Amino acid sequence: MSTNPASILYESSSRPVAEPLLTLTALHKALADSLRLQILRLLKSESFSVLELCRILDIRQSALSHHLKILLQAGLLSTRREGTSIYYRRALVHDHADFAESRRHVLEAIDTLPISTSQNRKIRQIQQERGLSSLQFFRRNADKFREKQGLIVGRGQYAASLHEVISGLGLEKQARVLEVGPGEGQLLAELAERFQRLTALDNSPDMLEKARSTTVAAGHQGIEFLLGETRSVTDRQFDLIIFDMVLHHIPSPAMTIKDCARLLAPSGTLLICDLSRHDQDWVRESCGDLWLGFDTTDLRDWAGQAGLEDHQGSFLGLRNGFQIQMRMFSKKRDARGR
Repeated sequence: MSTNPASILYESSSRPVAEPLLTLTALHKALADSLRLQILRLLKSESFSVLELCRILDIRQSALSHHLKILLQAGLLSTRREGTSIYYRRALVHDHADFAESRRHVLEAIDTLPISTSQNRKIRQIQQERGLSSLQFFRRNADKFREKQGLIVGRGQYAASLHEVISGLGLEKQARVLEVGPGEGQLLAELAERFQRLTALDNSPDMLEKARSTTVAAGHQGIEFLLGETRSVTDRQFDLIIFDMVLHHIPSPAMTIKDCARLLAPSGTLLICDLSRHDQDWVRESCGDLWLGFDTTDLRDWAGQAGLEDHQGSFLGLRNGFQIQMRMFSKKRDARGR
């Protein structure tokens, strides 16, 4: 009696055996190429568009698209659209996914691979270009910042909720607090009523001066103002780091969150107030946004990679279809609770 070979690939009481076999085949095919391994290494905690990856890898777009397709089919990459561009990042490895443990081990091995000096230089150039675009916007619109922000959301629509979250942290007056990107200084002036050790950090001298003028006019003299980015801050720790509608202007949110993990005191909190993911591309030109908000998983995953725990989240519905999310993260404690 002959046996149909195809029947071997099926079990009567479960899904087809062929399905995991095909998954495993696609996974091994995707990993059997050194260029694709480089792509996965570059996308460990960053998102890049096709053109940006072409620059970093020095490869034609048609050739790169072929490799990206294979990685997508293997479930190793995910995509998100930012206006007219599609950005690629590594896909999450879910516990219930086929061969999840094998995927984790392979990616851990890939992450030990070095990134060449040339590629690192190109990555820095891309990040600088993103940052320059944001800087140029704020240089042109420093006097119209509140008006521009008001196109999306006015502070009155969420300020009370933000202060409620900050109050709930129970921080002492002597707590060390850093606000990144203080804008015109409204929140900074309000924080000065609560805390005595405040630092403001911004890479735009125009906006930093705006914030300084606002706080001085409100009678607050002891605030420290730093010109630069999170990566340029050293030898300091903070009990609270706040991003108030700023992260979507930052060239590399993942790296910035990693910087914040380094700057947080052992019991410190990172508080991010920003837009949820949306598709309204007009905010790029009108408001200087680099990113169209963030998915819940984006912030959680970047924080997890930086060694931070996700503690709490709340969401506020706003006009024009925008939604604000408030997220809190802190350093992970060890088995002894430290």
